[in-house]
Amino acid sequence: MINGVRLAERLQAAGLSQSELGRRVGISQQTVHKLITGQSRGSTHIATIAKVLGTSPAYLAGETEDPNEGAVPAPTERDIAEHLDLVAITEIDQDYGMGGTFTGDHVELQVHHFPRLWIESITSSPPTLLTLARGKGDSMDPTIRDRDMVIIDRSRRKLDEADAIWALTVGDIGMIKRLRLRGSIVVIQSDNDRVKDEEVHADEVNLVGRVVFIGRRT
Repeated sequence: MINGVRLAERLQAAGLSQSELGRRVGISQQTVHKLITGQSRGSTHIATIAKVLGTSPAYLAGETEDPNEGAVPAPTERDIAEHLDLVAITEIDQDYGMGGTFTGDHVELQVHHFPRLWIESITSSPPTLLTLARGKGDSMDPTIRDRDMVIIDRSRRKLDEADAIWALTVGDIGMIKRLRLRGSIVVIQSDNDRVKDEEVHADEVNLVGRVVFIGRRT
């Protein structure tokens, strides 16, 4: 038997919605609602519900007053990632556009998790050498559009591939552009034909990494 009031209290304490609890447990939002309102009192998922909410089945059933007594710690994000064989890739704030962005302004935003097999299909480099970035602007349109996601392989730092797309810095400016090497000159190209090419000496260019994936919301 589940005490609906206690379930609602633990749900609020965990900062979860009814639908999110249902998703994590494997039941519908309607089932969670019925348990909270008392329309349903029993559930074979009580142990899983208690684990997600960081408490014990005994507390949810009203058999103990201490929500921590016998509680099984909820799985951490790392635990979940390991169980699902996901790898972590850090996202940085690196705009790409006509003016690029100042590398000193890069701010780590968050960590995303991706299936290991999918990442390995993109590159053989370890996830620790991959970075996710988004940008703004249309200088690389239509190849890379505003707010597209790109994955940068930081193990690739030699300009050995003509017309590939790279994350780079020139001085304090960071950008994502297509590059072509002509002797000691690097031609910085934008895929938007309204943006003119730029030329800089190779010594001025610092390659951050090769863009190995471009993702777009549909």
